[in-house]
Amino acid sequence: MQSFIPQKRTLMGPGPSDVSDRILEAMARPTLGHLDPDFQRMMEEVKEGLKDLFQTQNKLTFPVSAPGSAGMETCFLNLVEEGDTVVVVRNGVFGMRMTENVIRAGGKAVTVDVEWGKAPQLAAVEAVLEDNPDAKILAFVHAETSTGVWADAAALCALAEKHGCLTIMDAVTSLGGIPVLVDEWGVDAVYSGSQKCLSCTPGLSPVTLSERALDKIRARKTPVRSWFLDLTLVMDYWDGEGGRSYHHTAPVNALYALHEALVMLSEEGLENAWARHMIMHEALAAGFESLGLKFLVDAECRLPQLNAVVVPDGVDEASVRAFLLKEHNLEIGAGLGPMAGKVWRIGLMGSSACEENVELCISALADALNRHQNPVDGAAALKAVQAVLES
Repeated sequence: MQSFIPQKRTLMGPGPSDVSDRILEAMARPTLGHLDPDFQRMMEEVKEGLKDLFQTQNKLTFPVSAPGSAGMETCFLNLVEEGDTVVVVRNGVFGMRMTENVIRAGGKAVTVDVEWGKAPQLAAVEAVLEDNPDAKILAFVHAETSTGVWADAAALCALAEKHGCLTIMDAVTSLGGIPVLVDEWGVDAVYSGSQKCLSCTPGLSPVTLSERALDKIRARKTPVRSWFLDLTLVMDYWDGEGGRSYHHTAPVNALYALHEALVMLSEEGLENAWARHMIMHEALAAGFESLGLKFLVDAECRLPQLNAVVVPDGVDEASVRAFLLKEHNLEIGAGLGPMAGKVWRIGLMGSSACEENVELCISALADALNRHQNPVDGAAALKAVQAVLES
């Protein structure tokens, strides 16, 4: 075996996003023990930074030592007990994964199925809640990565409150890119990922849980079905009151990276980061329009950081992606499920949401489309991008 030296790509798929040199350098710092007092001080700073990011005062706010899928399992396995009815809003792949988690936790999943590419309709969600008065939890995806749909989290949480339900929210693609206002909305359990709008390396899942959620966990009649993700055990490591107790060996250097990502976000300012994602999206959208490309999702519920673009008729979408990777070192994503072969998923997340990447994406796509017998004017598209950026 020899050392692996990867090419430097521009990452504009559904994740991971580009990682800055600052974060990579942070990971190369000396490894400390996971109970070292200096490391524990850094852990406290990570918790406080995540509270600011989630816009919450929740005491239990920390990064799960695994990717966003483990954050999802943490929330479901701890909050769902045998026989619990959970209403799950499904408008893409990740709502479907929520359903699977409910079943594996022993709960009863009742779904609100929404056409892919459309936002959840509140009336449909409320009708299901009314038909299931025993429901204990409403689960939904804030930013559906498979389609680019932005759900109305505040309204969904208000519905859950009205019907006496806790809420579980997937914020994997939303955290850091659009407003996530946990306390204002009253969300009870939220999970995210380090590799999307935080532009950190993959492998950590920030989560936050309300006191109502913790009360349900404390009142469980049966043990959590995962030892590693059992919050009654994990919180003794992350809490720190009276000294932390050993639970697992934390990914020390990965947490250095998350800490640095939070430092960089605080330097930019959270609202500035939200605004940057939106401005870059508007510039990219202008370029797409000039190239004759259409979005899957209507403007009123379209995510700025995950753009699902309809593949033109007669174009081999996989061949275009391969061309972009080979000729431009640019990665974009394919469609999932019923969207496979029909859309490209183009990410504008974290460090990837910048002028240079927007211009590269438009010029590279124009080149690819022209090479695939779909003539477009790349120069005009770049002028459309610049017009937005200059305004």
